[in-house]
Amino acid sequence: MADAPSVEYLNPATLIRNPAFTQAIAVTGAVKTIYIGTQNGVDRSGAVVGKGDIAAQTEQTLMNIEACLAEAGASVEHLVAWSIYIKHGEPIEPAFEVFQRWWGRRPYPPVNTVLLVPDWIIPDLLIGIDAIAVVP
Repeated sequence: MADAPSVEYLNPATLIRNPAFTQAIAVTGAVKTIYIGTQNGVDRSGAVVGKGDIAAQTEQTLMNIEACLAEAGASVEHLVAWSIYIKHGEPIEPAFEVFQRWWGRRPYPPVNTVLLVPDWIIPDLLIGIDAIAVVP
């Protein structure tokens, strides 16, 4: 008989802790699926990294996504989908260049949705990404 599915609520030590949300959730059944809440250019202390610099914020955002994946026992290669939220008026090219360096030569980048948002609750934020990963 197969093990019953399980749900893990994950808050990596390298990310900010907030009682209002969980950073990521891993659901294990036939496969493990990891749902990563919107990550952005905020460090563990809650400080915005790279104010006014979408490339620096993209780097921090991707580091936060990696931390969530690692906490769930997954890696970048397991990403299957993500939504990218960019503050309206910000250039996308610097963020895309950071992604290309980060992704490297790995095959199969995740499907994506890119949305422009008018503003963030924290006004200094320029980009956010939520993601889904699947570990076979």
